[in-house]
Amino acid sequence: MVESKNIVTRFAPSPTGYLHIGGVRTALFAYLYARKNAGIFILRIEDTDKGREVAGSIDHIKESLSWVGIDWDYGPDKPGPFGSCIQSERLPSYKKYAEILIEKGLAYPDPYTEEEVQAFRVKATEEKRPFLYREHRPDTFKKWDGTRPLRLKVPEVKRYTWEDVARGTLSAGEEMLDDIILIKSDGYPTYNFAHIIDDYEMGVTHIMRADEFIASTPKFLSIYDALGFTYPTFVSLPPILRDDRTKKLGKRDGAKDILDYRNEGFLPAAMANFLALIGWNPGTDQEVFSLAELINVFTLEKIQRGGGAFNEEKLLWMNKQHLNKLSPEDLFDYVRNAMPDRIKNLQLFDEAILKRLLPTVIERAHVATDVTKAAEIGEYDFAFVTPESYDSSLLKWKNDQDVGQARPRLETAHKLLAAADFSSSEKVKAALWGYAEEVGKGELLWPLRIALSGKAQSPDPFTIAYIIGKEETLARIKLACDKIGE
Repeated sequence: MVESKNIVTRFAPSPTGYLHIGGVRTALFAYLYARKNAGIFILRIEDTDKGREVAGSIDHIKESLSWVGIDWDYGPDKPGPFGSCIQSERLPSYKKYAEILIEKGLAYPDPYTEEEVQAFRVKATEEKRPFLYREHRPDTFKKWDGTRPLRLKVPEVKRYTWEDVARGTLSAGEEMLDDIILIKSDGYPTYNFAHIIDDYEMGVTHIMRADEFIASTPKFLSIYDALGFTYPTFVSLPPILRDDRTKKLGKRDGAKDILDYRNEGFLPAAMANFLALIGWNPGTDQEVFSLAELINVFTLEKIQRGGGAFNEEKLLWMNKQHLNKLSPEDLFDYVRNAMPDRIKNLQLFDEAILKRLLPTVIERAHVATDVTKAAEIGEYDFAFVTPESYDSSLLKWKNDQDVGQARPRLETAHKLLAAADFSSSEKVKAALWGYAEEVGKGELLWPLRIALSGKAQSPDPFTIAYIIGKEETLARIKLACDKIGE
């Protein structure tokens, strides 16, 4: 066992597929608590079920956690003083403790075939009682040669009571204890045995995991007792529920690959912030936290007993808050990367124009895919394409008798803007506002909007003029006047 006075936590996923939000939330809580207490956080890979292992999963797990901002002190790429953090590379440790239990008379090779065990189960069902393997425990044990599963001989059949930081005092009766398998016939340990050995050797002080493991805790405690290990601190995390809170969130309800959110343009800080608030409450009205702030305020005592809902609208809102906190440079990079190639290939595309367009883009966007979708349907084309194909009748204001009445107003706007300061949309507005009030706001601003964008639905003409710049603004107004003249 590694001796440490530090808090030591771990996240121990199985490499059986993608990592979804439930797993990341568990890792996040363990990480926050370790960092809050200047402790150690371990990423351990529990790969003893080789039949379910999916190629590439370990790299996926590492990439997922790193994206959210979680780093580890020891992991599959960072062995510790206890050795590897990959269970399949730790088989000698499990065999060592299995031999200790055998020497104590607390473990024995399973003498039965699968058919015999199934017959025991059928009989228990017929007699309407739970099946317990320990009721069929042999009186004498053969020597374990590794070809048969090794089972625990429950050291004491009793009622267990234990403390859980999130759930308080918990207990379970004798019916929860059984002679469970410790090491399978293929030489790999079961989860029930391996995680206890690993936690002990790695010096883990606090175990955070889903509340579904509460029912199995008495079995774990019996193994701790058999080996003479001190119990770690247990923290059962509340489930993540569907938005309607009717059941635990599953794959059919949106528990997708965490990296899908990255691909959609969610910010890692927003995802960490969002997940931290599912089942944990800081005790204040603050909702938006950086990862550093979460580390500073995180406490186990604020973990809730009841499940927290996964609300995608709240996640979108959270991402918007974190977008607003980005530096101008980072926000520009975010939007530029979200723009499809069709925008970057337009005739007037220029990064200077895109920078001026930025507030307009981000005003309606919560995530990068919003930017991409809006760009694909042409919402930002006005900034990068001179509008030429619109019908001149669009320039007619509703109160005018004909479109020709708009021309003198546009010509005056052209003169005013030729002398205007284009350093902001407010200054563009200031150059026109007095004249607009004189002739009528709609009478001027409607044809000006059409002249600058070619569309009835677009940002206001002051914003468009600022975005496209003085030269392009004057050219578009002249083009509109020429259309009316035709």
